[in-house]
Amino acid sequence: MATTTSAVPPLATLNTPNSAKTMDEKVSGNFLTLENPVFCCFLFWASVLVIKMLLMSLLTALQRFRNKILCLLPHCCLRKVFPNKEDLFFKDIEVQFDDPHVERVRRAHRNDMENILPYFTMAILYICTNPDPTVACILFRVVAIARILHTLVYAFYPVPQPSRVIAFGVAFAITIYMACAVALDVLKHI
Repeated sequence: MATTTSAVPPLATLNTPNSAKTMDEKVSGNFLTLENPVFCCFLFWASVLVIKMLLMSLLTALQRFRNKILCLLPHCCLRKVFPNKEDLFFKDIEVQFDDPHVERVRRAHRNDMENILPYFTMAILYICTNPDPTVACILFRVVAIARILHTLVYAFYPVPQPSRVIAFGVAFAITIYMACAVALDVLKHI
């Protein structure tokens, strides 16, 4: 009698009734461990993006105190922009909400939160589908680089469009791709 082995889809193993392991053990044992190179690659690039997002808060504070012309002007010409009365360090400063430099950095930070956090969710789910390691690692790298470039052309050195749209669109398209890949992989098990 010849036995044939068939390739079992990664998520299909979670539905086998004879398995001695629980579903949590299978997911963490197979995909979300340091033995999985895809997960390790994701952890590295996710850490880079988290550090970038945290530095955006510091950049906002820096923009609030930044000199207009590299400390060549007297103290009265410093840019000190505060959105709340309780944050005022100087008595001769008024509350200001509309400084273009501060607002540009804040918009870039908000864009990070609106796009990087959903990307993290989809990337973890994508890892659980056991993707091709080369493709997955390239996608993680490209998203991180695109988001860093987005910040550079938006908050640090404003560059005319379409530079910002391209950087945003690359990361957005990859997140959509991961969502579709997860949905299609799981759809056959529903």
